[in-house]
Amino acid sequence: MSDHELPKTRDGEPRAFFGRRSGKTLHGGQKALVDDLLPRVELPLADHIDPKELFPDAKRMVVEIGYGGGEHLARKAAEEPETGFIGCEVFTGGIGKMVQAIAARALDNVRLFTDDALKLLMVMPTASVDAVYLLYPDPWPKTRHHKRRFVSPVTLAELARVIRPGGSFHFATDIEDYADWTLAHIVRSPDFEFLPDTPGSWHKPYPGWQPTRYEQKARREGRMISFYFSFTRRQP
Repeated sequence: MSDHELPKTRDGEPRAFFGRRSGKTLHGGQKALVDDLLPRVELPLADHIDPKELFPDAKRMVVEIGYGGGEHLARKAAEEPETGFIGCEVFTGGIGKMVQAIAARALDNVRLFTDDALKLLMVMPTASVDAVYLLYPDPWPKTRHHKRRFVSPVTLAELARVIRPGGSFHFATDIEDYADWTLAHIVRSPDFEFLPDTPGSWHKPYPGWQPTRYEQKARREGRMISFYFSFTRRQP
């Protein structure tokens, strides 16, 4: 366990970086699949979680925080069978969709963590991950809710610890305020560097990118510009 505790609320409870956990009730077939498959792919919280123990033959290790409907996670896992993936999501609808994708694509290189992603990071070994994705996280737009945003000094410190030197932290959003917030935190961090090829290149999607449902929703709502940041873990 890390030598610091989870951020606390005013009442002294661990602070969550997410809102609701559940939405529409899973339909019969989906629920039956989740009940059968989730216990086999779910990663319970423990004092120590080492990706190399989960995927001993994997050449790379990747974590995706808040995978939503699982489109990106499932696609990457199918494209990179020699990479071990851990997906973090607390929303039951998203978990159900990801379990369906695992079954449909016969993915054996994915494990799912269904609690706060920070709890997972805190029990992972140092330099145990090659890349972390945080794609279209909840922006918590109201100022009084900014403390709920996942990007913070605490989370960046844990990300820096678990990502190997030279590894990557990928962050995408369509909310300019959250993009500015994230850049401001990265600039203050001694552990990450931002080295874009050209000014404005961060508006160009990642290589091989396919829009998620959240990006498609943003476009329908008139938010036509997104930010696709890639930050590099500094070498010691």
